[in-house]
Amino acid sequence: MVASVTAPRPDLEAEQKLCERAAQGDRAALGQILRVHGPVLYRSVLLPRLGSQALAQDALAETYARVVEKFGQFQWQSCGVYPWLRVVALRIALDMLRARKRETLFEPDDLQREIDASESDPSTRADVALCERRDLAEARARVDTALGRLNPRYAGAIRMRVLEERPREEVARELGVTVATFDVVLHRAMTALKKALGEGLGAARAEHQGTPREAT
Repeated sequence: MVASVTAPRPDLEAEQKLCERAAQGDRAALGQILRVHGPVLYRSVLLPRLGSQALAQDALAETYARVVEKFGQFQWQSCGVYPWLRVVALRIALDMLRARKRETLFEPDDLQREIDASESDPSTRADVALCERRDLAEARARVDTALGRLNPRYAGAIRMRVLEERPREEVARELGVTVATFDVVLHRAMTALKKALGEGLGAARAEHQGTPREAT
C-alpha cells in the first residue's frame, strides 16, 4: 500500500503536539520550542538586521517574552511554528530600529516589508534551515553589494564602526581624523549606504516583477 503523500512529517507532528501543550500553559513545552528555534532567530533574523550582538541579545530576550505573552494567539498551520516566531522577532527588531537614534544598516520600512511578505505567505519560511540560509545570504549580499558601491573611505568607516562596533575614537585614529570629523564622515557614509541599499532594493523588486528599468 502506498503511503499518503499528504501525511505530515514526524518532526512537524511532534512540534504540533508541543505547540498544543504550550498553548494550554505548559511552560516546559514552550521552553523546548524556544530552545530549538531561538538560536536561529538570533543568528539569521536579529543579528543581521540589528548589526550588534548586544542589541540582538536584547531583542532575543524580548522576543522570548513576547512569545510567552502571545503564544495563546498562535494558530497552528502546516508550515509549523517557525514562520510565526520569525515574524515576532522581526517585529521586535522593527521596534528597536524605530527607537534607535544611532545609524543603522536597515531602515524600519525594510523590516515592515519583510513582515508583510511573511504574514501574507508564511509557508515561504517553513523550512527552518533553508529560511536561515536565505535570511543570512540576503542580508549579507544586500549590505556587501551596497558597500561595494561606496567610496572606500565611507565603506571602511561603516565596517569598523557599525559592523565591527569599534569605538569612535579608535576608528577616527584609523582614518586619521578627529572624532568630530569622523562623526560627519560616518553620517555621510550611512546616508550614501542607505541610498545604495534603496537602489538595490528597487532594482531587485523591478527585476522580480519584470518591470523594465530605465537606462541611466
